[in-house]
Amino acid sequence: MIYDISQPLFECEVFPGDPKPEKRVLLRMEKGDVCNLTGFSMCAHNGTHVDAPFHFLKDGKGIDRVGLEKFIGPAYVVGHEGDVTAKDAEKMLESAKRAHEDAWKKILIKGKAVVTLEAAGVFAAAGVDLVGNESQTVGPEDGPMAVHLVLLGAEVVLLEGIRLAEVPEGAYLLHCAPLNLTDTDGAPCRATLMALADAEAHFGRK
Repeated sequence: MIYDISQPLFECEVFPGDPKPEKRVLLRMEKGDVCNLTGFSMCAHNGTHVDAPFHFLKDGKGIDRVGLEKFIGPAYVVGHEGDVTAKDAEKMLESAKRAHEDAWKKILIKGKAVVTLEAAGVFAAAGVDLVGNESQTVGPEDGPMAVHLVLLGAEVVLLEGIRLAEVPEGAYLLHCAPLNLTDTDGAPCRATLMALADAEAHFGRK
């Protein structure tokens, strides 16, 4: 089974102050045009998206320079409500390692969770590739910069605005490759999860 953990773009949640995605009908066959054609405009951080280091670091990598291995591979889904403390982060990593040898590299937090500065430090020190959450930002909405600086400074990719309500806790194969936008601070993505056992049966395990 494949879980789509992305928001529909034109109905997505938007971080306060960011512009909303807009769809424009350019051509329609019902009006006599040769084909149907749609245009749209959006912020790089609308809906389900990934943050690159350049989002908060002047000399950080743009999304096009972040290796695809950061976005594709084993991941661990863990439920949590409220602030994620340093101790919570350590437990998440331990649980992920028990579930699969590589799942700790990508932590996806299910629920209304806020990654604290202390938890960000734990994830950064552990060398994770990615931290994902259901909010439109990792860290407190009224002051996310400090958490972003710690994680992006360690080149930890942030996957924000995912939807995990239908996904049980456990190890999965994550795919959330972003659009290849040159020199940008982030990009939208279509994020999916497949149970690792299913993925290994389908693709074969190395």
